[in-house]
Amino acid sequence: MERMIGTVSRGIRAPIIRKGDNIVDIVVNCVIDAAKSGNFELNDRDVVAVTEAVVARAQGNYATTDQIAADIKNKFGTDTLGVIFPILSRNRFSICLKGIAKAVKKIILMLSYPSDEVGNHLVDLDLLDEKGVNPWTDVLTEDMFRKLFGYNKHTFTGVDYIEFYKVLIKQTGCEVEIILANDCRAILKYTKNILCCDIHSRERSKRLLRAAGASKVLGLDEILNAPVDGSGYNEEYGLLGSNKATEETVKLFPRDCQPVVDSIQRLLYEKTGKHMEAMIYGDGAFKDPVGKIWELADPVVAPAYTRGLEGQPHEVKLKYLADNNFSNLKGEELQKAISEYIKNKDQALTDSMISQGTTPRRITDLIGSLCDLTSGSGDKGTPIVLVQGYFDNYTK
Repeated sequence: MERMIGTVSRGIRAPIIRKGDNIVDIVVNCVIDAAKSGNFELNDRDVVAVTEAVVARAQGNYATTDQIAADIKNKFGTDTLGVIFPILSRNRFSICLKGIAKAVKKIILMLSYPSDEVGNHLVDLDLLDEKGVNPWTDVLTEDMFRKLFGYNKHTFTGVDYIEFYKVLIKQTGCEVEIILANDCRAILKYTKNILCCDIHSRERSKRLLRAAGASKVLGLDEILNAPVDGSGYNEEYGLLGSNKATEETVKLFPRDCQPVVDSIQRLLYEKTGKHMEAMIYGDGAFKDPVGKIWELADPVVAPAYTRGLEGQPHEVKLKYLADNNFSNLKGEELQKAISEYIKNKDQALTDSMISQGTTPRRITDLIGSLCDLTSGSGDKGTPIVLVQGYFDNYTK
């Protein structure tokens, strides 16, 4: 019978991961046991993906607010600090902010508006138009913002993040002043020492601030990029990609990830004889059309992956072939013509009409997004995802 199933994404259940657990053995054994339990076969080029959270848990890659504070003091001292462009998130930033506030006498907190970098809105964009506010040039104090827009709660979380961050900072004994602006250089009227908390635009923010005369500029990627008082750390990303663990600790983005995926691939081959790919994934790179949130709060989708996952998809658009090249064919004749075209497609399709409408993104970003949606972030208990048939096409 003709093959009718294409790509399949399976969430694989796993035990609760603790510090010191052998994540490689756990992942490999769970995948093999799942195949037996689910009565399906493992194949060459299957992709085994594991969420960054359990890798970091196995590493014990955690830090306390006191350790964050110690690093801030070491790098900035204790005077007024500008904290700019954080995302609006209890999970992602609140505990980091608590640690930062513990270190200094005063924080000038500068929020972007109408939304943060990943789309969490403080105010609707249309309201800015109604009030005659230009977000690219206008710098608003907290009082100005309140007079214009009042008190607004997040669509999904029900949190007023201006008030939430203000109270959180004050509870540490630190003074706080909040302003809203989208030009990072606006902070220089208040302080010359700045911590850039943006994720994907951080290098531009640092460059602009240094060129404009800032005294000391660092990003979250430069806080806890080395151990402090026995803390966890991430050499490349620092506090970026961290999550709330408790009210006083964060789980950091995992480090030394490449040996993990290489070991998973090697052990899978030893146990199954199949050459599979492996990757570690974080947030998917997709946007919610209702809440307007761009999911990617991690610095990258995939901090590590095996070599077979490099590059972009090499695909043609079946609809284009059917409507143009083979518009005079149908049925089995059309199927054979398209199959033959795919078998002989050119290697360079970037500028070709035949590839327009295919997804021009890296394979790891696409599969990572699929895995993030499959595993979820709640109580499914499936931190491992097995993707099968991803590299197959219409002919296979």
